[in-house]
Amino acid sequence: MTPESVMTLGGQAMQVTLMVAAPVLVVVLVIGLLVSIFQAATQINEQTLSFIPKLVGVVASLVIAGPWMLTTMVDYMRTVFTSIPALAG
Repeated sequence: MTPESVMTLGGQAMQVTLMVAAPVLVVVLVIGLLVSIFQAATQINEQTLSFIPKLVGVVASLVIAGPWMLTTMVDYMRTVFTSIPALAG
């Protein structure tokens, strides 16, 4: 196993991680921003107000993007497992 192959494998792992995490993180970011704007406009400073909308947003994003996320992870793991003989040999 060469240092180049390790770096390539690590780079691909980071790319897959970012791709899989991005939909949920974007949804939480947008919901947090909207709740913050609402709190600033109404001067309601309740910390727990943003919890339920974020929870609903995360569940909705996992329901919508979950199959794509799972397919992406399975494809990456299949690639890693099939390349083990070439990397070890």
